[in-house]
Amino acid sequence: MRLVFLCTITSIKYVKVLLNTLMAIALISTSSQLLAQDETTGPSYAYVALDPDIVTNYAGDNSNKLGYLRLTIEMMLDNPEFIMEIEHHMPLLRATAIEIVGAQSEQKVRSLTGREDMRREILGEFKGLLMRETGHEIIKDIIFTKYLRQGG
Repeated sequence: MRLVFLCTITSIKYVKVLLNTLMAIALISTSSQLLAQDETTGPSYAYVALDPDIVTNYAGDNSNKLGYLRLTIEMMLDNPEFIMEIEHHMPLLRATAIEIVGAQSEQKVRSLTGREDMRREILGEFKGLLMRETGHEIIKDIIFTKYLRQGG
């Protein structure tokens, strides 16, 4: 009975030493990964959505009918540190996007090339506005993640 008890205590000590060794290896591995990430100088991007979605009308080809467009815009930022500045200027960016979308013709809103032209126009306006307001080129690109059109 005494021999079994001594073997159990020895086994518990061995397991503790083994667990401590494994934890030390894991910590060394994690710290070396963090150092390797710090050495890379690649860009780190952040994405910020223009929230809530842009919901607006556009003039249809027939002047008696208006079209409806619901649009989600995600902005790609060069640096995550600019998120606060983007959120501060969000009302200005929303108003600009609504103005640009509302000025589009039905033909442009319906076509894929027109959608891309509209995306580029919004991107250019966003970049210009933020450059004037902050002095930095904050936005790298924008993406339409939702594009729902009706009527017109």
